[in-house]
Amino acid sequence: MHRQTRAGILQIMLKKRKKTKPIFIGNVGVGGSHPISVQSMTNVPTDNVEAVAAQICKFAAAGCEIVRVSVPDKQSAEALPSILEQSPLPIVADIHFDYRLALAAIDAGIHGLRINPGNIGSRKRAEAVAKAASQKSVPIRIGVNAGSLEKDLLQKFGGPTPEAMVESALGHVRILEDLDFNAIKISLKASDVISTVEAYRLMSKKCKYPLHLGITEAGTLFTGTIKSSVGLGILLADGIGDTIRVSLSADPVEEVRVGWEILKSLDMRERGVRVVACPTCARSNFDVSAAATEIERRLGDLLEPVKVAVMGCVVNGPGEARQVDVGAAGLKKGKVALYLKGKRVRTINEDDVVDIVEKEVRTLAGKN
Repeated sequence: MHRQTRAGILQIMLKKRKKTKPIFIGNVGVGGSHPISVQSMTNVPTDNVEAVAAQICKFAAAGCEIVRVSVPDKQSAEALPSILEQSPLPIVADIHFDYRLALAAIDAGIHGLRINPGNIGSRKRAEAVAKAASQKSVPIRIGVNAGSLEKDLLQKFGGPTPEAMVESALGHVRILEDLDFNAIKISLKASDVISTVEAYRLMSKKCKYPLHLGITEAGTLFTGTIKSSVGLGILLADGIGDTIRVSLSADPVEEVRVGWEILKSLDMRERGVRVVACPTCARSNFDVSAAATEIERRLGDLLEPVKVAVMGCVVNGPGEARQVDVGAAGLKKGKVALYLKGKRVRTINEDDVVDIVEKEVRTLAGKN
């Protein structure tokens, strides 16, 4: 599809993104006109500095832009300075109940907090955290999950409804606003798509704080990817959302990869190789699945946006191959047509498809 035509269709499909109040997590802008960022969270004990630092470096290589670490105890808080020193990414400390851990994280130089001020005790404690965060320009994310709503709200609304989630979040917001703290980001996550979408839609109408999108406890790599893609895709198409985290019961690096693919599929961000491949059928003249999978794996290190098509036959193959940067379309008897920038340049053997496509993509990426 020509770029102009695609852009026109996307303008019709996608609502204009809502402008929210911008904040900064380290050097990453969230909200306003800043790009929608991709986040993940470490899953090793935070007091294991070497393991956390190594995982964060893997996140960064995959395209993660903000990373969150859990700080459940004093040992984890004490590890933060060393982690921050080694991290190439801004770090958000995830804290529950103990306001002293939030103060320790701020003193350590953390770039952001995830804390619900209503859950850390008295107003005096919330005030201490807000004052320290304000002095160090540390934003606070109010994170509401359907599985941990206040009992009074569950009784009032008859369960963890979208309305209950929004009221919970607004209650926490008011605490911070009453303390003259406005560097706020909000998330409202449930494990089912419909409740999450409705909660974010309601919240988007009630405030201008940036929204952190996610489907919590989404599930395994397979199920969680589908649920997150549907839920986040709906909201992003609605113009809602400023940063995303795909929550998977899998290697957190996969969260980053899925997050980028969601944004790339909506043309909201560009990064790395985008592979188009046919679903294969009896017309396929070579092993498209194996070739496409291997090409995607080999080119996973590239940051430059390059589009690749791996197609099995002459029905749809030539058309798709002409619309990308590097395309391969099956012919007959083990032969494959190679396309560069919309033009068929030569015929290659099916056994050479992966090597040749990789070489052409890397050459093109180098020129770009």
